[in-house]
Amino acid sequence: MMQLCGSESSNKHSLINVMNRFIAAANNMDETIMVPSLLKDVPLEEQESADPVVVVNNNNNEPVPNGKQRDMYEHYLLLKSIKNDMEWGLFKKDGSGASSFLEMALKQEEQQQQQQQQEGGGRGETPGEETSDLEGQFHFHLRGLFGVLSKLTVQADHLTNRYKREIGGGNFIR
Repeated sequence: MMQLCGSESSNKHSLINVMNRFIAAANNMDETIMVPSLLKDVPLEEQESADPVVVVNNNNNEPVPNGKQRDMYEHYLLLKSIKNDMEWGLFKKDGSGASSFLEMALKQEEQQQQQQQQEGGGRGETPGEETSDLEGQFHFHLRGLFGVLSKLTVQADHLTNRYKREIGGGNFIR
């Protein structure tokens, strides 16, 4: 058992390693950005054409309010929030009692499942039919998670490097 765990963590394509890379990039971002308020009103889109970074919007492509482009500060807070959700779980509450991003997504998914069960009540589905494609669902979500975490890692690194350039610390870019 111990060897299995050791070999899993050494596989660069494991989910654990992808998660750890994102968390490390987010931690590096958090440690590097000593004054996050300097990121306010700095546009996120000052990217070289050779560095394709996809911008993550609020709650799965929900448009940014008032047509305002997200600035680096908002993006910093988003990446930090996602990291905290990953580390502390779905039901972490902040001091104000507001729900985390993942908790809101979980509640929305539960509501959709309840609606489907109410609508599909007369179809006669058996429990085996509901779970027959669990492996396919798992692989679909796993691929999505790998893709999202990889993009978030690139974004955290990009934000860290942009901050270093903005404050004149460009010589220290990793």
